[in-house]
Amino acid sequence: MKSKIYNFFVIAVASALCSCGGDVLPKPKGMLRLAYPTPKYEKASLDCSYTFEKNNIANFKKAKNNKECWYNIDYPKLNATIYVSYYNVDKNLDSLLRDAQNLTQEHHIKADGIDQKDFILREKKVYGSIFEVTGNAASSCQFYVTDSLNHFVSGSVYFKVKPNYDSILPAAKYLRNDVVHFMETIQWEEER
Repeated sequence: MKSKIYNFFVIAVASALCSCGGDVLPKPKGMLRLAYPTPKYEKASLDCSYTFEKNNIANFKKAKNNKECWYNIDYPKLNATIYVSYYNVDKNLDSLLRDAQNLTQEHHIKADGIDQKDFILREKKVYGSIFEVTGNAASSCQFYVTDSLNHFVSGSVYFKVKPNYDSILPAAKYLRNDVVHFMETIQWEEER
């Protein structure tokens, strides 16, 4: 019995000594690589007084609140949605602008920062702002556009996960580019 234990001990020590050769090197830091398809845009089909182009990887559907011309642009692969709201301007532009800016400021508590960029396309009568929210806020990007006379469209990007800015950053940047494209391609149609 002692010889079996001794043999086992000798084999275990020999194996340990043989397997520990070479220098010990730390493992390199691994980074998750998220790749998204190059966007291909198509005109969104809607019966409203505005049109725009959306990314073809997104599902486009009317919002469940039954408000006219409110839509959800859903990105199943990114686990995110852009919520789009439409309002008629009727001597209430100041109120609509204040509401859109206040909605963004509600994220200030969790945000590390909010970067606002004005957006103007005079030839198309498109004026607005885009707000990029950094940090663990619920919405990573918000925007509004208006012709300042008849139409006002606002939108917000939300992920269907607990906010962790470092994790959603690649997807947030991808969706921010889609929001900018939305703003660049919006067109106001004549009143019906």
